[in-house]
Amino acid sequence: MYQGCKKYIPFVPVSLPNRTWPNNRIEKAPTWCSVDLRDGNQALVTPMNLQEKLDFFKLLVDIGFKEIEVGFPSASETEYEILRALIDGHYIPDDVTIQVLVQAREHLIRKTFEAVRGAKNVIIHFYNSTSTLQRKVVFKKDMQGIIDIAVAGAKLVRELTEADQSGTNFRYEYSPESFTGTEMDNAVEICRRVMEELHITKENPIILNLPSTVEGSSPNGYADQIEYFCRHLPNRDAAIISLHPHNDRGTGVADTELGLLAGADRVEGTLFGNGERTGNVDVVTLAMNMYSHGVDPKLDFSNLPAIVEIYERCTRMHAYERTPYAGALVFAAFSGSHQDAIAKGMNWRQEKGLHQWTVPYIPIDPKDISRTYDADVIRVNSQSGKGGISYLLEHAHGYVLPTKMREHFGYLCKDISDHEHRELKADDVLRVFKLSYLNIQGPVSLRSAKFEPMAGGAGCDVVFVKDGIAAQFHGVGNGSLDAVSNALKEYTGISYTLKVYTEHSLQQKNSGSTAVAYVGIETPDGQMHWGAGSDTDITRASIYALLSAFNNSITE
Repeated sequence: MYQGCKKYIPFVPVSLPNRTWPNNRIEKAPTWCSVDLRDGNQALVTPMNLQEKLDFFKLLVDIGFKEIEVGFPSASETEYEILRALIDGHYIPDDVTIQVLVQAREHLIRKTFEAVRGAKNVIIHFYNSTSTLQRKVVFKKDMQGIIDIAVAGAKLVRELTEADQSGTNFRYEYSPESFTGTEMDNAVEICRRVMEELHITKENPIILNLPSTVEGSSPNGYADQIEYFCRHLPNRDAAIISLHPHNDRGTGVADTELGLLAGADRVEGTLFGNGERTGNVDVVTLAMNMYSHGVDPKLDFSNLPAIVEIYERCTRMHAYERTPYAGALVFAAFSGSHQDAIAKGMNWRQEKGLHQWTVPYIPIDPKDISRTYDADVIRVNSQSGKGGISYLLEHAHGYVLPTKMREHFGYLCKDISDHEHRELKADDVLRVFKLSYLNIQGPVSLRSAKFEPMAGGAGCDVVFVKDGIAAQFHGVGNGSLDAVSNALKEYTGISYTLKVYTEHSLQQKNSGSTAVAYVGIETPDGQMHWGAGSDTDITRASIYALLSAFNNSITE
């Protein structure tokens, strides 16, 4: 089995001993070109219909793409008609340039020019394959024959552009398809000849698109090819160097980032990497990687869930749960240690008033792409920890548990998740909290309590109810809660120590402010029992918390 690898030919790197790209940084966004409606669409099991393409085009415009490859209009009547619908329906903003792909073949080029008639801004993207393999196997031509095809295509494109009287602003793009499988000197030469035939100048630059049509090398190999090409291309300042990576080796994003370091100016890709085979490079990941390093990508992914929804509806594809930035689980933290670190990081930023993002385990602020902490970050299952669970309860619902109570509550939630074999959502966590701690009315409940100030404390007359029978007791203590506690001990004959008491206000929708209190009592066996109470009056909330803790102590 393992000897099967011997039939594969290793990638031969270019000689570039003084490469400079490893020391460079991406400090600005490239020019972006979406190829979703062409490369992405042609890879779909069921290609998009007219309405879906129109919806997707609008999405791309809203995101901020200024160059959009809309199709291959000479390939089929459907593609032709969809392009005409875009133009005739005036769907293309004046600041957006549509791009159309065509092979360097005369009848296809002529039909393409017919298809774009009336558009304001158009990139004519023509190509032919130049790789060693395709020359030998597919076209049976030497390199000169391949150059002749490209030059003839360029000549016709120029002539048709010059003959056009419609006022369309034409730009040129040429792709030596399978660039990465082409000898670099041959790639440089064919592009030089195309530029020469098109009469390219610095004032009217050409886009030279250098595709990794089928990924065949490691990312550093692609970067070397890009830097080599840029160094050796005559009239380099008259060319916009464009990248078009695919993802056959799973390194499309790395190819692109290193290619930009190596001198490229422009990137062609798709949302979430849709495209032939394993897909095109994922523009969302590229853009958000820049964003996470403080570079404005010039694309708006601030409402990424909505973008995912349109993408999935139009393409019938699924954004995998682990897709960077967009996947349902990419911010999720189930592990207790991770949750604790995230919670501490969030609190630290708040305490310090920090603007910079410094939260462990989360590379960007989920809010920046319309994700939420309660639904997307802190996720509760049997692996979760007390810190994360309490953080979720606090930030989703406002309850701030005492430190020791957090541990008890955390284990309670974990046990429920483990027993039920499911994740607990924020509302589930709230329900567990309420059922376990909040205003527990049995076996002992409170009917009434009247207080009177006393020297050094307070006295109270309390009416307790158990099994439907009311009983009044008098208690004295160093405060109202202590007085009620002493009365409760006398009523029940049960001893305990009040160890923990905390309180805070809780703002609730449509009901104003509510007082919340938490009580922890220790029984003679050394066990801690917890309760919580809520009421508009803090004293009653405190009593409810005490009774809740006491009731838990006699029922747990």
